[in-house]
Order: sequence, then structure tokens, then C-alpha cells
Amino acid sequence: MTTPKITAVSGSHVGRVAIVTGASAGIGEATAALLHRRGASVVINARRAERLKEVAAEIGAQGGAERVRVVAGDCAEQAVIDAMLDEARRAFGAEADLVVVNAGRGLNGSVMSSDEAQWEEVVRTNVLGAARLIRGAGKRMLDRVPPEQCGQSGTWLKAARDVVVLGSVVGRHVSPFSSLYGSTKFAVHAMTEGVRRELAPRGVRVTLIEPGFVVSEFQRVAGYADAWFESMKEKFAPMLEPADVARMIEFVTAQPAHVHVSDLLVRPTRQEYP
Repeated sequence: MTTPKITAVSGSHVGRVAIVTGASAGIGEATAALLHRRGASVVINARRAERLKEVAAEIGAQGGAERVRVVAGDCAEQAVIDAMLDEARRAFGAEADLVVVNAGRGLNGSVMSSDEAQWEEVVRTNVLGAARLIRGAGKRMLDRVPPEQCGQSGTWLKAARDVVVLGSVVGRHVSPFSSLYGSTKFAVHAMTEGVRRELAPRGVRVTLIEPGFVVSEFQRVAGYADAWFESMKEKFAPMLEPADVARMIEFVTAQPAHVHVSDLLVRPTRQEYP
């Protein structure tokens, strides 16, 4: 797999320090590549260390290899989260100001039909891992700007701080073919909005991105039958590609610090449900 060739869009991320989890493929890989092309320094994370190194090399080959760092490991583990945040500061001289909480895993089936043996891992990765990263990143972003500088004309306006969380259309609209997975995204949506309300007065933007069907390796890992997904592709084509979602993330984080696109749901145009 090669890093997607993405055309830059409006806005600038020069000088920003980003962390992207789940960056070995799909949305995470496309997002890391685009943010890097827009000028950000990027720490990328995923479990597959060798694949992650390949992604870093592919991103760096486009120029600015010194602005890419790798921290491999399970992003639901606190030690790995701390390592990502520490590496951003160590390598780039500043705490991360753009954290994309993307890592997650799907699971085919409903509460009645899905593989119960996988439930705890899905909840651990999608909910607890996201909560730990949001918390760790949020605390460090709060430390960047003292409370007295968070008023209507404070220094927080000079540099945006973003936590972007990947939810799902099935976290908003219940779908029986993935209701166990969807329930974890319901939890993520609620958590994201709660944190948004908590951090907004301090000038930190917490954004939820809710993709519909995206063509990636997600479906295979989640256990969806190839024939079923091919039928969905035929029904809703053309489908979203990871680069489409990456552009949404680039767009919301490129806004001036006082502008917050807090919730963005994006579907293939022909996807009427979910």
C-alpha cells in the first residue's frame, strides 16, 4: 500500500505538532500524510511497527522527513499514550496541539449475533483507549495556556489546539448489522461532546468526525463478509475513500482558533442508510 496522493486544500498547518493513531492504513494514514503535507510535524502510531515505519518513509519521501516520528504500540495502553505525547515534545520541541484519536476496530454483527469473545477488546480499544488519549492530550493542551489567558482576547487565539475524535455514522444511527460496534461509537460520541463542553471555555476544540462507509481494510478486520461489503459498494458507489475523511479533518483543524466545527458527519452521496 502506498501513501495516498492528496491535493492540499485551504488552510495551513505549518508549525503545528500532530499525533495520529491508527496511522498504518486507511483514514489514519491518509490524515497523517495530509497534515504533514500541510506543514505539520507528525507522530504516527499503530500496532504494526514495520508497516508504520513504511508509512513514515513514504510520508517523508514527499519532503520533510525530519517532521515524522513513529511510536508503535497498543494505543489503549497508557504507557504508549504517554510515549506518543512525550515523543512529540521531545522531537519537535512543543506539546502536540493537534491529536487525532483515530485508532479503533469494528465488529461484524449485533449484540445478538456478534462474537462475544471480541467484545472486551472492542470496548477497550474504541472506548477506553480513546478516553485515555483524549484525557492525556487534553491535560497537556490545557497546560499550554493559563486560565487567565483564555478570555475573549486571550493568547489562546494565537494558536489553535485540537482534539479530533473519529466516531461513526452508526454511532448516531442504530444499525442492526453492527450494533455492538455502534454502541461503542455511541459512547465515544457522548464522551466527545462532554469533553468539548469541558474544554471549550479554555479554548481547546474537541471535534467529532462521523464517517459513513469508507473503503479500507476496516471491513476485513471487522469480519464483514466480502460478498456483503461488495453489495454495499455496488449500492452506494462511489464510496468514500480515506483521503475524503482526511480532508474533513484538515478542514476543521485549519480554521482560526475562534471557529469550531464541532461535529461533522460525512457519507457517500448515495448512502441513504445508515
